[in-house]
Amino acid sequence: MRPTGAGARRITPSESVRFREELYEFLRIPSVSARSEFRHEMRRAGAWIVETLQRAGFGAELLDTAGHPLVLGEWRKAGAGAPTLLIYGHYDVQPAEPLELWTSPPFEPVTREGRIYARGAADDKGQIFLHLKALELLLRDQGYLPVNVVVLIEGEEEISSPHLLPFVEASRERLAADAVLISDSAMFAADRPSLLYSLRGIAYFELRVRGARGDLHSGSYGGAVPNAATELARILATLHGTDGRVAIRGFYDGVVQHDATSRRAIQELPFLDEEFMDEAGVRALKGELGFSTLERLWTRPTCEINGILSGYTGEGAKTVLPSHAMAKVSFRLVPEQEPAQIASLFREHVKRVAAPGIEVDVLDLHGGRPWRAHAEGRFFEAARGALEEVFGVEPVLTGDGASIPIVTELERVLGAPAVLMGFALPGANMHAPDEWFPESHIEKGIATLLSFYGRL
Repeated sequence: MRPTGAGARRITPSESVRFREELYEFLRIPSVSARSEFRHEMRRAGAWIVETLQRAGFGAELLDTAGHPLVLGEWRKAGAGAPTLLIYGHYDVQPAEPLELWTSPPFEPVTREGRIYARGAADDKGQIFLHLKALELLLRDQGYLPVNVVVLIEGEEEISSPHLLPFVEASRERLAADAVLISDSAMFAADRPSLLYSLRGIAYFELRVRGARGDLHSGSYGGAVPNAATELARILATLHGTDGRVAIRGFYDGVVQHDATSRRAIQELPFLDEEFMDEAGVRALKGELGFSTLERLWTRPTCEINGILSGYTGEGAKTVLPSHAMAKVSFRLVPEQEPAQIASLFREHVKRVAAPGIEVDVLDLHGGRPWRAHAEGRFFEAARGALEEVFGVEPVLTGDGASIPIVTELERVLGAPAVLMGFALPGANMHAPDEWFPESHIEKGIATLLSFYGRL
């Protein structure tokens, strides 16, 4: 099988029907890693992948960890002299709440107007599925793969992969590869495929403020004792300046602004703020002054408040001074920053601005390093050529403001470059209600991967 444009392998109508049914079956499994009540479903999702790989001709097993299990599949018949490709993905999904905002139930997949709606459709079950089916078709049609392939699919990506790195470090010889291929991102636009060259890292914290021993009557005590909610709001208000920059001392130390050529390349991409605002459902954009929207998303670090909880929030009135307040705060990082460094700076800042008479704790929830690629090599060029062949246009190099912390660690431990080739589309509602994946990208995604292997 040699992909050559119009002569490339096409999915037959019967295969198309079967693939959709199988993807729906996969999406119906509520594999929510963050919730203990779904532990059995997590194992069921992992077992589904193992069975799919085994039917395709892979050796595959479900490996237990202290958390959710890993899937490891191997096909090593290309020979010791052939290169090895490691495919990484995750089968766990985000919680589906708030359920009332879904048009259809999150774990009952449906297709509407060319989109498959379900939790995990884009992140990452739908994209894993493309790889599983491409491998199946190659082995069924040819009986072999042009490279050795290792498939590593975890069940904890959405909770920061706490048990994956220890496994990778302990199994580095078994996982040894010449490249890592990942599909867990979106294309630049519906008609413009892309290859990622950067991901931001993350440092994520819980900020807790305590005032009195318990909630107090706001009339009897208000104006005389600290209000935990007010003090939390005051601390949070110090995190940014009026110019949109993060106002923590030392936060930008070492951060390098992209050169004029790189900035011009980003600015020349066909991107409109108005379309981005419409996608996000907002009437204005904000951020660090002096940078375009794409630069803010791809090349600049940020600080965001992800949640606030305090006091009485039920129906009606209850006039109290809250004794406790909590906020979730995350920082997205660029390659010159380290999560541990940001944690130290954040704690120092909170300590400096917190008022006397209140207790403040900063809990480190999780973090991950940023990633920047070297856009070169045989695997990268094979991906570039395959995308252009199937989508009819040369892919663009893009960044992504999100984080996939394991990418940097896989490169470090295995000494193999990562190639990130995503098939979701902007506005796919990853982590939000009505998550979707374009139905046409089942066929296009598989065709791209078939072309990719053919080019190897």
